[in-house]
Amino acid sequence: MPLRPDTVIENATIITGDPNRPYASRVGLWNGVILGVDDDLDTLDEPAHVIDAAGATLLPGFNDVHAHSVWFGQTLMEADLGACRTSEEVYRALGERVKDAGAEWVIASNFHPLALQDGPLRIDRLDDIGDGRPVVIKHNSGHALTVSSEALRRAGIALDHPDQPDGGEIRVDEHGRPTGLLDENAMRPVQALLQPESETLITRALDLATSRYVSEGLTSVTDAGIAGGWIGHSPREFGAYQTARDKRLLSTRMQTMITIDALHDVAGAPEDATVRSLSAGVRTGVGDEWLQIGPAKIFTDGSLIGSTAAMSQDYHHCTHHRGYFQGDPELMRDHALEAAAGGWSLAMHAIGDAAVDYAVDVIGEARRRFGVPRMPHRIEHGGVVRDDQLAAIAGVDAVLVPQPRFIAEFGDAMIDKLGPDRSLLSYPGQRVLDAGVVLPGSSDRPVAGGAPLSVIQAFVERCTESGQDYGPADRITAAQAVHAYTVGSAQATGWAGRKGQIIPGQLADLVVLGQDPTDPGTDPSEIADIPVLATVVGGETVFGDEHWTTLSPAHKETLL
Repeated sequence: MPLRPDTVIENATIITGDPNRPYASRVGLWNGVILGVDDDLDTLDEPAHVIDAAGATLLPGFNDVHAHSVWFGQTLMEADLGACRTSEEVYRALGERVKDAGAEWVIASNFHPLALQDGPLRIDRLDDIGDGRPVVIKHNSGHALTVSSEALRRAGIALDHPDQPDGGEIRVDEHGRPTGLLDENAMRPVQALLQPESETLITRALDLATSRYVSEGLTSVTDAGIAGGWIGHSPREFGAYQTARDKRLLSTRMQTMITIDALHDVAGAPEDATVRSLSAGVRTGVGDEWLQIGPAKIFTDGSLIGSTAAMSQDYHHCTHHRGYFQGDPELMRDHALEAAAGGWSLAMHAIGDAAVDYAVDVIGEARRRFGVPRMPHRIEHGGVVRDDQLAAIAGVDAVLVPQPRFIAEFGDAMIDKLGPDRSLLSYPGQRVLDAGVVLPGSSDRPVAGGAPLSVIQAFVERCTESGQDYGPADRITAAQAVHAYTVGSAQATGWAGRKGQIIPGQLADLVVLGQDPTDPGTDPSEIADIPVLATVVGGETVFGDEHWTTLSPAHKETLL
């Protein structure tokens, strides 16, 4: 008996991601998967529903392989400093938050310190605004906090000549008094006062974040670090993800990286390898197409904007400073290899080229000793990547995960940090493809804007916020950028062949756009403004026009 599709979408411009049949005009969905396109459907029964797309463009659902979903969701609940361009604007925003907040802490997000036009924040002003309550300002980079004296006091940080932590810095003035700026590991004492965060807060953040995701065409997202370290929110964070899924609060498919800090020694038989894992030996790959554990996240260095990323040469205009590693390199190596021995893929944060060298070396050793991983090993970011390093990344069959949106938002500051020559090696695009390395789509949201079409535009334009070219040789086409956000992302996350293309048997995850971003007539500067008309996850419309769930063969209407 012929199969009856749940839904057929017709009269569409479908970009399939299939090199054997790159375009189609209709697609059939059944039970959450794709049945086929065009003439594949001719032998099937009449569908339960038909949607006339009226010429709209259908793509595989976008897949962001590096974002921070709980953190992003929290920014939607906290004071938003993203638009502040002067310290006075920051103080006013915090003052308004103090009036509205009933909580003990005053917390703000999306702070861009380099955007301030009238100098840095002053701790005494934060103390006045807090009026006895601790003030915590989260920098958009995620690698720094600016806090009040009360926050320092509660965290046990001395207000005069404080002891400096390994892998971080408590910034002080000329008298040795803290300015309130905490870099990298120096954040941890303050974070320890706010964590673990409750399951209720985490699930609320995930609800807010994934609701935003689907409005932008995202159907899959990887959370790049949960359950431990300075990036985690609770040791029970994956459990909160499960609760969110059980309560139908996850609008997108989610993969989570577990930070290396959350792994621990797990005993085995005498003949077994020494491994670092979760209890019971839980490791990369556990889960299903809706919620899965991905790689182990390892922070090797810091931030480019904060000048804490580990470089092989001094920062531009900064003598004798090359950044630093976040921990002892040998200990980090041991932990990474023990995780790999326990079946974990590795996702190594490496922004500076010295950190990239280190990550390639560790991944190469892991692959030699423990074989092909469950899903690809990865290097996150690549703020500076030389051509020889790209060849080495290809040689160990790893994935590089750059964020082109950084260029559009922070490119001027990055050129200042790197100088004109090294900026040509920063956050590569075309060079990744030329080296034969998988290029996925990612944003690092909320560090930078995460709407996929805006990231695709940044892939194509590679212009800074002031309009400077930024490594123009690494520009890619809109078609290549769409491929990265769909096919490339599926490959990077271990889902090649199951998602990322509109072909029979793959998951029925789609985004419907009002214009084809890959059309030669589309102005690259307008890609981010293309409307998202609908988003479908597993055959179910989770965002968009209500007709997607109501049309039938006897009552056809158009989407537009």
